[in-house]
Amino acid sequence: MFVSTLIARPGALDPALVGNLCIAWGGHGETWLSPDEAAEFQMPDIPNNRWNVWADLQVDGVDLIVQPAKGRAKRMLLADMDSTMIQQECIDELAAEAGVGSLVRDITARAMNGDLDFEGALTERVTLLKDLPEAVIDRVLDQRITLMPGARALVGTMRAQGAYAALVSGGFTAFTARIANLLGFDEHRANTLLIEGGMLSGLVAQPILGRAAKVQALEEITARLGLYEADVIAVGDGANDLGMLARAGTGVALHAKPNVAAQCDVRINHGDLTALLYLQGYHKEQFVG
Repeated sequence: MFVSTLIARPGALDPALVGNLCIAWGGHGETWLSPDEAAEFQMPDIPNNRWNVWADLQVDGVDLIVQPAKGRAKRMLLADMDSTMIQQECIDELAAEAGVGSLVRDITARAMNGDLDFEGALTERVTLLKDLPEAVIDRVLDQRITLMPGARALVGTMRAQGAYAALVSGGFTAFTARIANLLGFDEHRANTLLIEGGMLSGLVAQPILGRAAKVQALEEITARLGLYEADVIAVGDGANDLGMLARAGTGVALHAKPNVAAQCDVRINHGDLTALLYLQGYHKEQFVG
């Protein structure tokens, strides 16, 4: 048995659209998870025109997820941070403070789309931050960083249901520590900016946490907790997330770069992070935080 979930901005999901698709696909059990925002129905198999319908719904601002009904509620959340749990790329915000914002933003965009080697691109960008005062990190956190809509609900609800939450970022521990604590993650992993005399040295501690390290985190944390990879829902937006997205039971490309989204079956382009709750079958009244 499979389940189709349709998600849009609050108030933007047309009940007639949901009903018509349910009938067209031979579905049953139409259920509204949030009025005019998220709905689901079950069906016996995956329709051959799934991606054609998906493309049509994208024009209407509706995300469509088709997945097996069994086991979709997960026991672990593995999340990227930059442009996923927060709305910014931390290194871009630091670069803006250093006066090299446009240069670094371009490198970041190409790295996240998979056009550049992640480790090399990170090293190049960190070099441009050399001699930036360490105190700038707290200023960026306080003034430039904002949570992604739905972040508190996603982490709070899953943890309230007994799930484990891990933040795994190719960014920096100075940021993941604050965000993990703010949102209630159980643990966090990221790269470390090296500081000398109160100034950024232009170097990052080795080894660099990139794509392979995120997969390693998935393997290590599930083994430690006695979970299977199928018990994990992972979310990210960049090319360095593709490994963990492919290995997790449900890998979600959230507002992802084009090359990344094309390699993922679960794509959220219009909803926020609460979409990860809806696709697990949670109703809005169950949300925590």
